[in-house]
Amino acid sequence: MPQVKTGLSKKLLTRVLSVYFILTLIVTVGQIFTEYLSTKNHIEGELQTLKNTFSVSLTRAIWELNTPQAKSIAAGLMELPIVEGVHIRDENGVDIAREGLAEDIEQTSGLVRTGVMRDLPGGVFGYSFPLIFEFSGRTSNVGDVTLYSSFGIIFGRIEVGVFFLIGNAIIKTAFLVFLFLNAFRRMLSEPLAEMTQQMSEFDPQRPESSKLHAVIEDDNELNMLQTSYNNLIDSLIDSQNKLRGTQSELEVANRKLDDQNLLLEQEVAKKTASLSKIMLDLEQQKDELVAKQRELKQENENRQYIEDELRKRNSELAESMQTIQLAKDQLVESERMASLGGLVAGIAHDVNTPLGVGVTAASFLQERINSLNSDFENKSLTNKSMATFLNEAQQTTSLLLSNLNRASELVASFKQVAVDQTSEAEREFVLKDYLEEVVKSLAPSFKNTQHEINVECPDDLVIRCAPGVIAQIFTNMIMNSLIHGFENKNKGAINIAVTNDKDSVHISYQDNGKGLPESALLKHFDAFYTTRRGKGGSGLGTHIMYNLVTQALNGQIEALSEVGEGLTYNITFPLKQ
Repeated sequence: MPQVKTGLSKKLLTRVLSVYFILTLIVTVGQIFTEYLSTKNHIEGELQTLKNTFSVSLTRAIWELNTPQAKSIAAGLMELPIVEGVHIRDENGVDIAREGLAEDIEQTSGLVRTGVMRDLPGGVFGYSFPLIFEFSGRTSNVGDVTLYSSFGIIFGRIEVGVFFLIGNAIIKTAFLVFLFLNAFRRMLSEPLAEMTQQMSEFDPQRPESSKLHAVIEDDNELNMLQTSYNNLIDSLIDSQNKLRGTQSELEVANRKLDDQNLLLEQEVAKKTASLSKIMLDLEQQKDELVAKQRELKQENENRQYIEDELRKRNSELAESMQTIQLAKDQLVESERMASLGGLVAGIAHDVNTPLGVGVTAASFLQERINSLNSDFENKSLTNKSMATFLNEAQQTTSLLLSNLNRASELVASFKQVAVDQTSEAEREFVLKDYLEEVVKSLAPSFKNTQHEINVECPDDLVIRCAPGVIAQIFTNMIMNSLIHGFENKNKGAINIAVTNDKDSVHISYQDNGKGLPESALLKHFDAFYTTRRGKGGSGLGTHIMYNLVTQALNGQIEALSEVGEGLTYNITFPLKQ
């Protein structure tokens, strides 16, 4: 009988013990790691506690430029068991003391503003905190301190616990190995060996003497295996008896089979002749299939040519789409610059009026000064002429200042809105003040009309986004109302209502213009759609406004209108982008 290299019981025992050993190793490592983290957190807490112990004295020493005392405090800290390094710097980042591990560690360039714990390479970690000196109710940062500790301190505290956990795991593992070895040998290895020995003595000629008689204490799977094997021997004996009877019947059947073979050979000859005819028919069908294959090949080549042509057309179409998109972007930029150009023209016209008045007032004042100077040189200056000059000079300077202030306000409003419209930089601003700047920059467009613009917005509503986006959205809405809604109308009203909740801003814009029909409202935000085709309208104003709300502000916009009832925009976007 061949020898078994590795017994079943040994394999089973090896796998069970391997799983137990791996689980024990994982649990032990986890416990050690948990103990390490707990001890590290405790040491970090102790380092933070040291801040309250010596920070006051060290701060005063640095404030008083007492460097020897600061170094003495650093040396004292190095005597503490948990401190392996001390780094003290003044308010300019210059080292005052650098002891222990701190000599080999590069400190950050700037002073720390708050207490911070850092992990460093080599198992080193440190706690840095600023030194704040309070004087007359004011605080000053006079430097910072970094205390270093390392893995060695942590291991020194948990060393006994680690050895205890490892020893405990080893003792439990050894006891379990002994217990499993004894149980496997008595309950599995010895019964299996006895059954294997008896099976190896099986005699095919005398199967009744080859039954198993192993001693098995428990009614387990081995006992069932022995019973099943003995039942198999009984079945084998019955089968041998039946086999002998079957052999006799087989000899009779063989004689009959020889007679049938003769008849079968005759039938085979007939079938062979028929098969030859079938082969000829198949050869003919094969030739027909080859012809069909040629036709299919030609058809596939034609289809491949058509697919290549389609790919070329798709490539040309994609290039055309890119060209169209580029043209659209250029038109959008042109619309934006046209809006800015209109704003510039209106502001320039409005600024000319106060500047002209200022030039006239300055010329009049210059003339009166020359006349006064002439009277002074001729010594004909009287109190009455001097009083008249002072009165006229006061009125002239008042007129000059009021008109120059008016021009300055117009230029400031235009500058803020124009810069914002050409910039995409985000910043925080008060929405109500900015809307008033936008309305003020558009005032020249409404100067010769009786239209009114009413703005209702919380005074303290601060949003964060690109201001140019807000300016362009409201410029487009107001100019659309002026050009389209108030066409052929002398007195129109625009009401802007702004509300906000915790996270979003809601804007309701309403005018009492002529409104839009439903067919035009459905295409209101489409690119290049305009009701003033051929009259200067590009159809991009509302499209740009829609893109700015949905993309730049991440919001939503909807338009509501009926003919004769004006136009309403409802806009919602996040408070902060």
